[in-house]
Amino acid sequence: MPSNALLGKTIIITGSSVVQSVQQLIEQHGGKVYNYPLIETAEIVSDEDSIYTANLDSYQWLIFTSQNAVTSFINKCERSRIKVPSSIKVAAVGEKTATLLQQHGYSIHFMPTVYSADVFVKEFVMEPTERALFLRGSMAKSTIHDGTGADEWTVYETRPCTTYLQELEQCILEHEEPIVIFASPSAVDIYAEHIVPNVDWRYVKFGSIGHVTTSALAKYGVEPIVQPKIYTMQAVIEQLILEEQKK
Repeated sequence: MPSNALLGKTIIITGSSVVQSVQQLIEQHGGKVYNYPLIETAEIVSDEDSIYTANLDSYQWLIFTSQNAVTSFINKCERSRIKVPSSIKVAAVGEKTATLLQQHGYSIHFMPTVYSADVFVKEFVMEPTERALFLRGSMAKSTIHDGTGADEWTVYETRPCTTYLQELEQCILEHEEPIVIFASPSAVDIYAEHIVPNVDWRYVKFGSIGHVTTSALAKYGVEPIVQPKIYTMQAVIEQLILEEQKK
């Protein structure tokens, strides 16, 4: 049921977009939502593309940890007119990643219980004779490669989005104790580099999606007020509402 739990609260989401259901949830409980992306992505086109598309049949697993990786992979296969062998199994980290793969006709053969790379490598099991290919972004850590031995194909670039930095800073300064929500450690680092020199951490509260993002905040001595067990933006807002209702 809608409440006034977020009345007067300013929620700033630093991801690439705000899902309509998340915006509605915030507004139904009295909050205002702003979206200022801190990272942007772009598909990488390189000589690796022809090498990996030509040798896909040598792999038994494809590993995806983001929607960006899925989209870039699909684009590369379509440009190369390569059909992915039906024998290849697919591992996905995150519901949105899995859903997008399914929309493109792929079955999901493995998903970790927690949507993070470190949990993935603890739970993922493949036969000694099997090979895996990890479709990664340019800023992905080596966790999956080190933990599974998977080959890595860098299919998209992640870079700082500087377009909205001034607007983000102004929004923070214009509102009392806004709540900034991070969905990745990359976003935390970009915020620390570009915003914190002008607006100290203590003037803002933070929400975090996932323990890896929370660890990135901890590097700067910051603890989020919410970090749900389910790693989605919806879960962050739902926990925030519950915490505010307790007050």
